[in-house]
Amino acid sequence: MAGHTENSITIDAPFDLVWEMTNDLENWPRLFSEYASVDVLSREGDTTTFRLTMHPDENGKVWSWVSERTPDRAKRTVRARRVETGPFAHMDILWEYEEVPGGIEMRWTQDFAMKPDAPVDDAWMTDNINRNSRTQMTLIRDKIEQAARESETASVASSR
Repeated sequence: MAGHTENSITIDAPFDLVWEMTNDLENWPRLFSEYASVDVLSREGDTTTFRLTMHPDENGKVWSWVSERTPDRAKRTVRARRVETGPFAHMDILWEYEEVPGGIEMRWTQDFAMKPDAPVDDAWMTDNINRNSRTQMTLIRDKIEQAARESETASVASSR
């Protein structure tokens, strides 16, 4: 068995702002509540290899792994995968952005499988990713929409 999740949210903000904020890796600890730090390890062309470190979990364990991420602004997609897979046999992620009524729909699709000796199975991780994705997407939407409102207010004020 393998795991598959798809989650999406509509963000009431211009595409450029949504794209810039969600692809600014160094600022992910301020955008996501779960990440303590992001360390960029290398950049080759459009691909960035980086280490993500989470805040300690309820047992005090700090999870960290290396991923690579390749954005394609023209296609409005980002492909990512874990390089250090940890308990995953593999983890592949696709981010897609689409203009829809009301803003930009951001969709995350994750395909993965847990290793046989992982502490949880595919079904548990599917539920966990779905629950966490909804939480993180809501936080991200709120932060981007706030930035859009602030930018609009600043723009109106400067045109006076």
